[in-house]
Amino acid sequence: MSDQIISKEGYEKLKKELDFLINVKRREIADRIQKAKDMGDLSENAEYAEAKDAQAFNEGQIAELANLLKNVTVVENGGGKEKVSMGSTVAVKTKDGTEKKFTIVSFNEVDPLAGKISNESPLGLAFLGKKKGDRIKVTTMRGEIEYEIMKIQ
Repeated sequence: MSDQIISKEGYEKLKKELDFLINVKRREIADRIQKAKDMGDLSENAEYAEAKDAQAFNEGQIAELANLLKNVTVVENGGGKEKVSMGSTVAVKTKDGTEKKFTIVSFNEVDPLAGKISNESPLGLAFLGKKKGDRIKVTTMRGEIEYEIMKIQ
């Protein structure tokens, strides 16, 4: 797995999630398993089977997040207002005059409805390193769209 770039905020979010899975969820599941064991016969105990499934899923998530955290490169947000970089908010205009704002974020912070796009997405990749006044063309499911960068924050 190659390193993924992640913002400091995104890294902290993943660390909090891992901490929750280890220190809260793991305990909750262990308590469920113990209560199910206390009910007696485990061979026909649906609560026990469900709790064991939840435990396996949680442990898988813990392993995945721990591995992910080892293989990411944390970068500082924002490279100033000269060039688009991780954390930049980019005000753009399309040929038809539509204005939009996008914020370049890491993979775990994506929220398209809030204009937060991944630095690994076609649009995010097209914006990275560009300057105010640059025009970029991006092929989307709706066809090719041309953007002009109006402002970088």
